Amino acid sequence: MKTILLFKEIYAEAFKNLGNYLVRNYFRAFAWFSFVMLLVVLYAFVFRVYTGFAFD
Repeated sequence: MKTILLFKEIYAEAFKNLGNYLVRNYFRAFAWFSFVMLLVVLYAFVFRVYTGFAFD
């Protein structure tokens, strides 16, 4: 019984912060992706303004 409790404790410690790590890295990647997409949109807008696109 003591061995089972030891394995349970090792398992709990190993995966305790895994969710926090995954969520933190997911949001970090999502923030960078959003920033890059914003730069693409700003580039497209400036390019259209510079080439004289009519926004009618």
